[in-house]
Amino acid sequence: MEWLHTLESGLSGVVSFGKLLLEAISVFCVLFGVVKTGQLALKFSQFKYDEFLFIQLRIRFGVWLALALEFQLGADILATTIAPSTGTLVRLGAIAVIRTLLNYFLNQELEREFEMRKKKGDEHELPSVGE
Repeated sequence: MEWLHTLESGLSGVVSFGKLLLEAISVFCVLFGVVKTGQLALKFSQFKYDEFLFIQLRIRFGVWLALALEFQLGADILATTIAPSTGTLVRLGAIAVIRTLLNYFLNQELEREFEMRKKKGDEHELPSVGE
């Protein structure tokens, strides 16, 4: 049965490393999202305030936050496999709810942007969210 403890210990190490890696990627996504949103804001700085531009900025950053939450959710799932405590399950549930709400509101913003583009005849020659 000693080999079983060795396997458990090895699995625990792999999960810990995977959790750390996913959390680091999550942090990177947030920081990278701030940079990309800042770049878009600088491109828009020549324009006066417009709701369309504001929505573009929110969508840009929201997409990166949603991606970061996906990686954080993965990290918490890994943590739950090793030590499924009440605290880790609550955190996992909270992140899942936040991610779901963020995705819902991002979809609302995308629909609003689509409607605004349709109404304006896509007259803005601005970078899209994906740039």
